Amino acid sequence: MASKLKEMDDTIRLIHTQNPLKGDEYGRRTLLVVVSDHGMTERGNHGGSSYEETDSLALFVDLRAESPTYEPSMDTEVFQVDITPTLALLFGVPIPKNSFGILLMQACNSLTDEHKLRALELNSWQLLRLLQVHIPGLLCQSLRDSAGGDQVLQSNEYFGNIKLKLHNLYSKAWAAHSVWKLFSGDSNLTSNNNANLNAATESYYDFLRYGSEWLKHRSTDKPIRWILTGVVILFLSSVLLLCLLFLRFKDHDFERKFSSSLRNCSHIGQLDMAFVSFGTLLHIFSLGSSSMVEEEQYTWHFLTSTLCLILFYMTIQSFLKENKTFSFEMKSEKKLDLDQSQKTHISAFTSIKHPTLSKPLSAYGQISSILIVLICGRVLRGWHQGGVNWAHLPDISKWLDQGSSSIMKTLEITSLLIVIILSVFSLKLIMLRARCVLIASLGVVVLGFLVLLHIMEKQTANRSTSIAPIFYFSFGAIMFVTFIFSPWILPLCHHENILMKRSSNSHSSVVKSEDVLFGIQKSLYLTGVMYASSWCLLQLLLQQPVNAVPVLLIFVQIMACIIYFSANGLHHRQFVEVAAMHFLGMAGHFSLGNSNTLATIDVAGAFIGISSRSMVFPCILMFIITFSSPILSYLSMLVSISMKDIVSLSPSDEPDLGHVLEVMIVFPCLLPLVLNSAVLTTSTIILLLMRNHLFVWSVFSPKYLYVCAETVSVYVGLFVVAATVLYTCTVFFFRAKMLLRSGD
Repeated sequence: MASKLKEMDDTIRLIHTQNPLKGDEYGRRTLLVVVSDHGMTERGNHGGSSYEETDSLALFVDLRAESPTYEPSMDTEVFQVDITPTLALLFGVPIPKNSFGILLMQACNSLTDEHKLRALELNSWQLLRLLQVHIPGLLCQSLRDSAGGDQVLQSNEYFGNIKLKLHNLYSKAWAAHSVWKLFSGDSNLTSNNNANLNAATESYYDFLRYGSEWLKHRSTDKPIRWILTGVVILFLSSVLLLCLLFLRFKDHDFERKFSSSLRNCSHIGQLDMAFVSFGTLLHIFSLGSSSMVEEEQYTWHFLTSTLCLILFYMTIQSFLKENKTFSFEMKSEKKLDLDQSQKTHISAFTSIKHPTLSKPLSAYGQISSILIVLICGRVLRGWHQGGVNWAHLPDISKWLDQGSSSIMKTLEITSLLIVIILSVFSLKLIMLRARCVLIASLGVVVLGFLVLLHIMEKQTANRSTSIAPIFYFSFGAIMFVTFIFSPWILPLCHHENILMKRSSNSHSSVVKSEDVLFGIQKSLYLTGVMYASSWCLLQLLLQQPVNAVPVLLIFVQIMACIIYFSANGLHHRQFVEVAAMHFLGMAGHFSLGNSNTLATIDVAGAFIGISSRSMVFPCILMFIITFSSPILSYLSMLVSISMKDIVSLSPSDEPDLGHVLEVMIVFPCLLPLVLNSAVLTTSTIILLLMRNHLFVWSVFSPKYLYVCAETVSVYVGLFVVAATVLYTCTVFFFRAKMLLRSGD
């Protein structure tokens, strides 16, 4: 620090002694001002709240002086807000109306006495107008008439005393200034004029100091009791959600149904769950560091990639052990002298005990899925060099921006076509009527065609707005039609006439639970694929062209993750699956170029397709663009829910709507709420503790705004999931009841 300060001293001395304008008219009217935004410790740290780090420099150098003189009286302490009125008055421009700084008289030595008092008067007028905004009725006529004496105002005692104090101080300064004006022309009263000048100056500063201090406390001092009450409520809500999660997780029936496979594969261990818990705590504790907040994308990339590697390792271990077990049982079977029927029985038992025998490609499919997630994650990691410290380093997005527009357009069209192909292929995987799949695929193709027209029509410097309104209307119509009519159109079972026949032949009018759950699965799968694919197409329309490939990769990542957890063979707790989806959504959020600074928000994309002045719709689009990846991960949970073996979760042959809803949506919706509630509560506590930190406005406050907006995205995404599952299950159970009545 000492050498750096010596270097800066020499630089300022060089400017002062060798200024070419010193003898010029402009040189006599030039003031050299040196200021700093923060201080620094002797070791070079400048990110804390110590006095050395929050103390900054303000140096005013008059270029007319032959050599700088530093008197002890000039070494005074002022506030940074005092720079604003000082520079404004020196430049001869109005003081900003919201400024509550005080004129630095040491910087106005070149002014005459009249100009000095005029500057103080202008500063007092500006501060008085600001005080009148916060204290209605200040310096009204009734107050002027009752200004004398220690009278008590009829209004609130607190504000009344402040009004009286401010009025008396300003009246005293105005009176002293008037007296100085009255005798300023008389040369015989020079000593009295100097006394009047000092009295007026001191009176003005008394008023300015008192008013400025009151405004500072008014804007920064908050009722700590109410703030702590809010923090306690947030903390209690987080604890309540966590208790509900543990109660649900420890439920005997839930544990038995979702963890039976884990008991058969005890060698897998709890490594994945341990890392998810550790990673969640790691992210929460990292919010207390300004550097970790600025570079939060590294935290999410680390959590996502490490969890994928753990899952990859566990899949390999399970695959190797199951193959070894199968080889041992086959050798034992050859040694047994059994007849053909006994061999058939053992073979059937073995295939049931080891699902890899009946579906030998499931383990390979899991390995392939997790490798796809890792590869896509590595590409996304290098697409945007986000954050603050290393944002200037080269990345894929900067390289594409420097390339030709034809390459960018080719990548956009390629990403669009792949999203459409994957969506149509996912729809064809569902074993439904060809007409239903054709209608759903047609909706995806229509949206993709509109995005293609948008890409072909827009120019490099101006985004197209003619296709976007049509897309918005089509997007909303397709989502609404899918949500409303999908549970009504899809069959309850493979063929409803089979169900009718079963109902008519049965002595009791009972519909098997598996029939209803089968239809619910198909409907949720269709709706989930439509939600996810349409959301990706919307992002390809709104996002910057350079983000087309990341949107595709995030979509592939999430679908591969769903396939991994839905494949037979290795079984993980639903806790890990939901957490993995959450990790992918947050990692994708930063992979699209977002950060915890407000400067990375895509404002231009929020006005695509808007031809008239509006405030609500651009804000909605801005929210959709910023939190596109987390919302996509939540919407994709519908696909994940539909691919679970929910038929085996039915407690009996009787369909139970409450039990189905509890199994399908309670845990997938409760866990993201717990994770978000923990982050929101922690961010609130950290912001309260860091309110005097140097980076409270540049780091912690923007991060808190992002956390609040992320909370909204969590509730929006989970509300859509819960509403879709609730509506779909209700419709299918209603249809089953109506079918039984018609069968009777």
